Amino acid sequence: MALTQERKREIIEEFKVHENDTGSPEVQIAILTEKINYLNEHLRKHKKDHHSRRGLLKMVGQRRNMLNYLRKKDIQRYRNLIKKLGLRR
Repeated sequence: MALTQERKREIIEEFKVHENDTGSPEVQIAILTEKINYLNEHLRKHKKDHHSRRGLLKMVGQRRNMLNYLRKKDIQRYRNLIKKLGLRR
């Protein structure tokens, strides 16, 4: 399984902006990043799994759009998030 409820709760706790936060861009991007990393490992083992590759590309595009939104809204939150997630090397 890609993402357990326990792991998802940990991610939400780490990236939440306020107390009852589950849907802020930071949380959504962090969850997508976790799923993308899992699929990358899966595709290294299963090179011919084209259905999962398509799902991965859709998730990467979705994360890209959310990162663009966050960059337009608040550049400082964007910079903190990419540093915390280790994106943009």
